Amino acid sequence: MADKLTAVKGMNDIAPPQSANWEWLEDKLRTLMQRYGYRNLRTPIVEPTALFVRGLGEVTDIVEKEMYSFEDRLNGEQLTLRPENTAGVVRAALEHSLLYDGPKRLYYMGPMFRHERPQRGRYRQFHQFGAEALGFAGPDVDAELIVMASDLWAELGLQGIELEINSLGQPAERLAHRQALIAYLEAHAEQLDEDAKRRLHSNPLRILDTKNPAMQDLVNEAPRLMDHLGAESLAHFERLKALLDAHGIGYRINPRLVRGMDYYNLTVFEFVTTQLGSQGTVCAGGRYDGLFEQIGGKASPAVGWALGMERILELLKEQGLLPEAPAPDAYAVVPDVAAVPQVMPVLRGLRQRGVQVLMHAAGAEGMGSMKSQFKKADGSGARFALIFGEQELAQGAVAVKPLRGDRGGSEQAICPLADLDAIAARLLSR
Repeated sequence: MADKLTAVKGMNDIAPPQSANWEWLEDKLRTLMQRYGYRNLRTPIVEPTALFVRGLGEVTDIVEKEMYSFEDRLNGEQLTLRPENTAGVVRAALEHSLLYDGPKRLYYMGPMFRHERPQRGRYRQFHQFGAEALGFAGPDVDAELIVMASDLWAELGLQGIELEINSLGQPAERLAHRQALIAYLEAHAEQLDEDAKRRLHSNPLRILDTKNPAMQDLVNEAPRLMDHLGAESLAHFERLKALLDAHGIGYRINPRLVRGMDYYNLTVFEFVTTQLGSQGTVCAGGRYDGLFEQIGGKASPAVGWALGMERILELLKEQGLLPEAPAPDAYAVVPDVAAVPQVMPVLRGLRQRGVQVLMHAAGAEGMGSMKSQFKKADGSGARFALIFGEQELAQGAVAVKPLRGDRGGSEQAICPLADLDAIAARLLSR
């Protein structure tokens, strides 16, 4: 016997009934995007490695440690399984001149890949849903995206999600802060861990995002980027806060919020929860006005966010908000296999009218007893059983039996097969 093959650790199958929860959440997200005028963009899961090196930054954790990169044996091209999709969206916008006729509101969903130790809410193949607004410069769209995410939490019924915001200013302001930060950290070099020492001159801003408890006091006393912001950056941030206030959306200013990618400027934000352990960020994003130029295009303002599908589903489960498992409207009970050719066109007609019907399938031993079929009908969760017995078929009819007394009533009815519209209406009644 051949060795049993299993999935790669941290890359998980999603099977029924759990897959129904994914479809339900995806439908909620698509509906929300349509309300706000965002349109779907689908990009490849494999991109040139240079896209992420230039877009995310060479000294980010993602590029240094987490990317799945390889050489294409066909042509020697350096390729990477996408670790995030903002860079891919911008690449697509440039390649296809999507902004030639004005700004665009776009959304995407799909798998991302990072090489890291799998744990709760953190996988090697994970799934993100993202919204990106390209070509919009003001804080109004920053606020729109934050409000849109807040609407999602309300739509899903999620509680305990808090918003943190910050401003990273513009490159010149970050440079002044960077110099002050390096000077401060060099003066306290004995308190830096190895990761901080490595980042000190390459990416000191990321040191502020350290998870090392021994360094928390040090970073809390570090120079604040907010103190280096100019008038325009401060005005942008104040306008954002005013818009959030107008919507009644609460927030906390977190001066240490920097995000993990180099392309951010001005607004950054995270929606966080304490209910998922250390993986508390469920949605995050911000403004990335410089990314178009970084990957070879004409400068264009942009802002967006991404949420982790696994984390949202885990949070919904934690709060008891996942929908009931889907069930068919009806289950067809067919005592005699000889009746199947007559029954199947009827079921097809009902399906064409929007009814979800399961038919008991014959095995080598035949259709099985009525008792066993009714047991399977009840186990399917169907609201009705359609009984195609010899007597009913001789009358050109079907018996419609409610299986859930609280929703379908309790009286069995004999319905003529010639009137499929009436049968469908009964099966779809609530």
